[in-house]
Amino acid sequence: MGTRYWAHSETNSEEQRHLREVEERALIRRVTEKITIHEGKPPVGWMSPWFSNSAVTTDLLQEAGYRYVMDWTMDDQPVWLRTRAGRILAIPYPIETNDNRALVWFRYTSEDFADMIVDQFDEMRQQSIGQPLVCPISLHPFVIGRPYRIRHLRRALQHMVDHRDGIWLTRPKDICAHIESLPIRSVPGISCQPDDRR
Repeated sequence: MGTRYWAHSETNSEEQRHLREVEERALIRRVTEKITIHEGKPPVGWMSPWFSNSAVTTDLLQEAGYRYVMDWTMDDQPVWLRTRAGRILAIPYPIETNDNRALVWFRYTSEDFADMIVDQFDEMRQQSIGQPLVCPISLHPFVIGRPYRIRHLRRALQHMVDHRDGIWLTRPKDICAHIESLPIRSVPGISCQPDDRR
């Protein structure tokens, strides 16, 4: 959980949207402290279990030092969100190109899922000529890691690697760091003063 430097709550079995603000703040603090102890540095990003963010989740995360959140799926590019104390970056997270949803919930075949990844990648690569986009893929080893599924995933990943000269294969924390290094207003969303660039 911590090696990616983003947090995913204490368990994916409990939603946080129904917590009172004080309880949600305590949850974020516990998770942050635990990852910091085990990884040597605090996480910089957050994803709520089951997208169960509350009306104050982004406020609490920004106040706790988080720099990005992956609970919002409203765009194919990162977007700045306003919080009560500054801003936090929303980095796209995939709903469809997510092995758990595609293979377990919707019961697509492994071949179908690999085709989805390839088609999404090719379309977004073409669209990204005009602007940078994020083409996220969510993989869970207990789902896609099954021997009868992995071969198709390898094919899709190889397709992406074959185009690596024109893309940036990276992690959310690196996307966040890059965007933070850009001039203000380079990325859609709220406009903050320079001292709000937390």
